[in-house]
Amino acid sequence: MAKRKRSVSRSKQPLLKKITSLLGRILIWFLAVSILWVLAYRFINPPITLLMIERNIERKSDGKSFKTAKKWVAFDDISDNMKRAAVSAEDQLFLKHMGFDIKAIEKAYESNEKGKKVKGGSTISQQTAKNVFLWPGRSWIRKGFEAYFTLLIEMLWSKERILEVYLNVIEMGDGIYGAEAASQEYYGKSCSSLSRAEAALIAACFPNPLRWTPKNPTRYIQHRQYLIMRNMRRLGPLDF
Repeated sequence: MAKRKRSVSRSKQPLLKKITSLLGRILIWFLAVSILWVLAYRFINPPITLLMIERNIERKSDGKSFKTAKKWVAFDDISDNMKRAAVSAEDQLFLKHMGFDIKAIEKAYESNEKGKKVKGGSTISQQTAKNVFLWPGRSWIRKGFEAYFTLLIEMLWSKERILEVYLNVIEMGDGIYGAEAASQEYYGKSCSSLSRAEAALIAACFPNPLRWTPKNPTRYIQHRQYLIMRNMRRLGPLDF
């Protein structure tokens, strides 16, 4: 009986080693591929995101035609007003943190515990990571990947590159992605010449661009625009 137990125990050990070895290889491959992916996007502009694909599927199911209005604009060609408006609206500590605003996360967590909703817990770096590398949705698994890719882009990209990618890929309206497409749609001009008020109004709609639009701003959005413009004055020039 003792011999039989020992033989069963020995047979389990090789299986455990195989599983451990397989998981180790998967982890190594994931790390290698993800690091190379992030490094590539340091120099190559992301052509499309999973959110763009999902939105087009939703449009098709609603009987609408496909729409992905976007045009990549280099960092230096984006209006300083648009850059400052985005930072003022979404992440005023963008240039100081390493991807995470701990106080904002704690505030959001405490509010969620009370059953309230708080906006602004995610930094520009986190939003860039989830838009470029991940799928839409909310789950602890996706949050874990988001944190991982946020750390990678903070380590492997410059702050300029993070903000450039952010302002070129995020959703800014129904089928509209990036500052250039938004500027053309709402003001009929390039994002390089956006005024402070125009940039602030676009940024005011960032939290829910499918619900809010600069074309018909509600009182709430107009108030957000005012607060963003006030923050822009306090923020001053962005020192990269």
